[in-house]
Amino acid sequence: MKRRAFLKSSALASTAMMVPAFLRANTGKSMLSSRSGRILVVIQLSGGNDGLNSIIPYQNDIYYRSRPSLGIKQEEVLKISDELGFNPALQGLQSLYDEGLLSIVNSVGYPNPDRSHFRSMDIWQTASSSTDYLSTGWIGRYLDNACQGCDKPYHALEVDDSLSLALKGQRRNGFAAGDPVQLKKITDHRFLRAAGAHHHDHHDHAEEQVAYLYKTMIDTQASAEYLYQKAKVYKSRQTYPATPFGRDLKQVAELITADTDTQIYYLSLGGFDTHVNQKNQHARLLKQYAQGVKAFVADLKANNLLNDTLIMTFSEFGRRVKQNGSNGTDHGTANNLYLIGGQLRQPGFYNDAPNLKKLDQGDLIYQVDFRDIYANILDRWLNTDPKKVLDGKYGKMRLV
Repeated sequence: MKRRAFLKSSALASTAMMVPAFLRANTGKSMLSSRSGRILVVIQLSGGNDGLNSIIPYQNDIYYRSRPSLGIKQEEVLKISDELGFNPALQGLQSLYDEGLLSIVNSVGYPNPDRSHFRSMDIWQTASSSTDYLSTGWIGRYLDNACQGCDKPYHALEVDDSLSLALKGQRRNGFAAGDPVQLKKITDHRFLRAAGAHHHDHHDHAEEQVAYLYKTMIDTQASAEYLYQKAKVYKSRQTYPATPFGRDLKQVAELITADTDTQIYYLSLGGFDTHVNQKNQHARLLKQYAQGVKAFVADLKANNLLNDTLIMTFSEFGRRVKQNGSNGTDHGTANNLYLIGGQLRQPGFYNDAPNLKKLDQGDLIYQVDFRDIYANILDRWLNTDPKKVLDGKYGKMRLV
């Protein structure tokens, strides 16, 4: 069978064609290469987490007047300061706070906020202004311009079947793999192996495209093999929540402990678009998050890896201050952001609680630009000049 006929007729080859074109595994290097430096784990709470019902201003009358049925009662709040406390579903996060492993940044956002899920997430993932549209993400640009020895696509790994814009660069991109075992099964299929084995150089444009596909398949197989082998090195004994999010965190902990050549991990927890009957749904999601992260931190601590790992949790926006008519909350603006790790410069609250007396058409006004946080992580954690990644000058924060 000719290659072109094979590509048109094979369903599995069609699946391979959907494998992103950013896979660039270097098949000539040893699979035993080791990571170096610190680890960054980014957790995205998709849908717009309600920050006011996560970190609760339990002494603020405006909060309770704005949320007569959604407000968390004072006696239920897990109080951690004279004015702020955790949602009771975040008990696992409170324990990290008590250990000095959590820093909370309030009122994080950006100028001229956009309330569209897709647009606001693009802004956060690309680190752009609200008026700029970028095709590369902040992590992707780090891989492009500032990351030494990042020729392997799995240097930045998203635990998912598709790659987020945050990990896409101009020349280099991250790698998306939901399950290393399943990915290896797909790439081990005899038709794909046969296709890769018959690769040769092509000269005309159409044939070059086909050749590129073959190269992509070969590189994908090498990446899948590497992650599959690393996934077998360490099996966690830590008890994680029996949820997809808990499974993803366990997988990341196992890969970190196996000394995988990955510096950045990216994963998501969805369902936070709570327009209707928010209270129970939100509590369930917060509990999944807190219990999962608590188990993840315990796993890292048990393997002496917590000081080498920084966990950043964000959401594309918060919710409006007032509850809506459906016992939920609508899209808002500024939100809180969490940093977890063993080398925080300022554990606890980084800044004051949101100002509920001074709102912008019913929304919180941001006090911290999220790109200032990125700049601090790039500078102090990833040891790179933020100017190589971010377009503009951002303030010097002291988070890590």
